[in-house]
Amino acid sequence: MKYLIQIHSNPASRAVWESFSSEQQAEGYAYYQGITEELRASGELLAGEALADISLAKRVTVSEGGGAVVSDGPFAETKELLAGFYLVDCETEARAIEIAGRFPEAEFGLIEVRPVLELTSGTDV
Repeated sequence: MKYLIQIHSNPASRAVWESFSSEQQAEGYAYYQGITEELRASGELLAGEALADISLAKRVTVSEGGGAVVSDGPFAETKELLAGFYLVDCETEARAIEIAGRFPEAEFGLIEVRPVLELTSGTDV
């Protein structure tokens, strides 16, 4: 079954990251790369990406005339923002949770595991 492991960030987790030296940050990136390689080797990794800073996000809405209107965004009043994700295909939910628990953000309660809805209409999305 497919699961989306969402990695969130908040002011407390950002402060911890920003307090790290360049060497410590490099170790952090290497840690994530190790998990990525392990999941790739096991065949469980379908996709995974870190997301650019939220200041680069764009909000898209459709105008009454049907055209897309783009603005800087997001404007939601939230302290937690999506920082990255892993899309995995695991035998069990327990395995997806095990993987998610390895990410440092889990210490801050910033990891979410969600099953991917399998559409049965025969249409791939």
